[in-house]
Amino acid sequence: MNISLTGRQLELTEPIKTHMTTSIETLSKYKMDIISVNVIASAQTKKGKEHSTVEFVINLAHKNTIVIKQSDDDLYAAIDMATSRAQKAIRRMHDKDVGHRKVGLNEIKAENINLKEEAEASEDEIVPVELDLYKPREVEDVLTDLKDSNKMFEIFLDNEGKTRVLYKRNDGKFGLY
Repeated sequence: MNISLTGRQLELTEPIKTHMTTSIETLSKYKMDIISVNVIASAQTKKGKEHSTVEFVINLAHKNTIVIKQSDDDLYAAIDMATSRAQKAIRRMHDKDVGHRKVGLNEIKAENINLKEEAEASEDEIVPVELDLYKPREVEDVLTDLKDSNKMFEIFLDNEGKTRVLYKRNDGKFGLY
């Protein structure tokens, strides 16, 4: 991991440099292939007060670059807050990589075989049922039975031995098929 420390309008003393490097080295515990970390510390004067800003640019292998900018009155506090934000961002990426397991082709094939076995085991058995068609009926008798019941249709045999269907239509009339 390459570490680059830069001070803008601010002289980086040895204690500041050691604090920055020790805080950056805490990022390596996530094993995320950190290529380089650029730290830019700057001081600004706004309304008569000194204001410190720290910017972390973390380059990761095969991932997006993480940019964190933190400002505070105290430079050490800004470094600590930026470090904790960087740790959270890297931990999120690490958890996403570790949590989302990549499934291999052999595992997919094994799952397909198990699905086939389960489908065969849970296959429904079809039992043929004979319709209880009684003696041939008149259309008028079936019509009165259909009016008295809540059924939408009735299947019956007519006097000629044909299977017929008498059904209720949406307009309130009845149809015969």
